[in-house]
Amino acid sequence: MNITQTLTSQVESNPLVILEKPEIDTPGTALTPMGVIDRALASNATPETLAKLLDLQERYEAGVARKAFNHAMAAVKAEIPVIQKNREVGFAHKSGGGDTNYRHEDLGQIARTIDPILAKHGLSYRYRTSSEIGHPVSVTCIVSHQDGHSEENTLHAGRDDSGKKNSIQQIGSTITYLQRYTLKAALGLASSYDNDGADADATDLAWVTKEQAEKLRTLAEEAGADIPKLCQYLNVSSIPDLYAKDYQRAVSAIEAKRRKAAK
Repeated sequence: MNITQTLTSQVESNPLVILEKPEIDTPGTALTPMGVIDRALASNATPETLAKLLDLQERYEAGVARKAFNHAMAAVKAEIPVIQKNREVGFAHKSGGGDTNYRHEDLGQIARTIDPILAKHGLSYRYRTSSEIGHPVSVTCIVSHQDGHSEENTLHAGRDDSGKKNSIQQIGSTITYLQRYTLKAALGLASSYDNDGADADATDLAWVTKEQAEKLRTLAEEAGADIPKLCQYLNVSSIPDLYAKDYQRAVSAIEAKRRKAAK
């Protein structure tokens, strides 16, 4: 019995046999499923055997594509930096119960950061959206590799009725929000704390207000404090990135600098 007859016989009894060992080594040759198909055609294999071999080839190629996808994703993860927040949002609560203030990275900022890295490794992404009447807005982020494998991540949310948005703007705002978060989830993007305002008025999660940031700058200038060094001490890139819970610590640090300079 030759190699083709042996393999086709094995495929008929167990189609997974070649998947368990994608390349079959024989003296002077190495066969893949496509190689087996070629030999099967040459030896007039039955249509049933060819169908099983073609199915096997498809699964073999899917496995190779999945491995290429995972390899590319690992490389991308190693190269994508923490994405800088470039948007600041602040508004008063409709109930009059306080203000919300937070910073986040918008979809454009994410795209500018990740698109060149994804393209370098043969990856791309697209979205599928749905907004049926009476149903939540749905967005699916599809990340694909050039070899054919793709994976999806889906999120749902109600229409964003904050502010004075009309119905179309409400849908658009939610879609943009979900696009950003499905993409971040699909790629496992790293960023500093970002809750898009959820609980952002809580003392331990909110950033300092514009007034607090300006007051800190004024106090630092009056005390002769070096603002970059102050930010380094507080472990932030700039004063507006300071959490409200650390505001008093910043004031105390400036006052300590003032007292030291007065001696």
